[in-house]
This record gives sequence, structure tokens and C-alpha cells, in this order.
Amino acid sequence: MSITYGLFLLSLYSMPEVLRKYGFVFFFYSNEGQEPIHIHVRKAGGFAKFWLEPVELEFSQGMKTGDVKQAEDIILQNREFIIEKWNEVFGG
Repeated sequence: MSITYGLFLLSLYSMPEVLRKYGFVFFFYSNEGQEPIHIHVRKAGGFAKFWLEPVELEFSQGMKTGDVKQAEDIILQNREFIIEKWNEVFGG
């Protein structure tokens, strides 16, 4: 996925924000409830997508390796909260 396409998606779909921490923004796209539970994250122009069951990186683009690892750590620390929010948004 190109950064341009990612920005297009950001403008096209509602993005329920779940968490902000250390400059990261964790969010869902409101049209993705048919996929397995996952979370998107952006920081400093980069972005990534993580599956939550189990926590695993799906892809990242433009995000430093250290930032990807830090995002994963934040997700692991907040996994239950993120899943709870997913269920509130998508009815799980």
C-alpha cells in the first residue's frame, strides 16, 4: 500500500481512535469489521497494521523499525482494552 493510498483511505473512512501514546495514534477503519480483530497505528508519517489474536504485524510502511517494535509493545500492554473497543465499534 502506498502512502498516497493510505492517506486516501484516511480521508475516505471514519476512523474511531482507540489510544494515543508516545506520539502513536491507534485506530480502526469503520468499514473493516468483517476482518479478524486488528488495529492500525500511525506515527510521524508512517503507519502499520497489527492483528490482535495473536498480536502480529501485518504490514508497516514508512515507520522506523524501533517504532514498529514500540507500537507492538503498546498493543501488547493494551490488548484487552483494544479488543473491548473493537467489540464496541463492530459488535463482537
